[in-house]
Amino acid sequence: MGETTATVAEPPRQLDDLDLFESKKPIKNPLVPVGALLTAGVLTAGLVSFRQGNSHLGQKLMRARVVVQGATVALMVGSAYYYGESFKRSEKPV
Repeated sequence: MGETTATVAEPPRQLDDLDLFESKKPIKNPLVPVGALLTAGVLTAGLVSFRQGNSHLGQKLMRARVVVQGATVALMVGSAYYYGESFKRSEKPV
């Protein structure tokens, strides 16, 4: 009897998480960390104002925090949409 050799098909190559993150690593929006720091600063100042008994200033700072935080989230969503679209267009089939 003759021997038969079975060929085993290789599983399809899966993208490693590292490959995916390395391709997106250079794409960053430097304004998002600035917005996060501004949000944290305004929050801290507002909490200090409340602790010192100046509730009127603390309330204004909390409203400012909401505005700064909203702007930061808008930057995150906008940059994700913008870079996500350009990332999809620049992908090359493997």
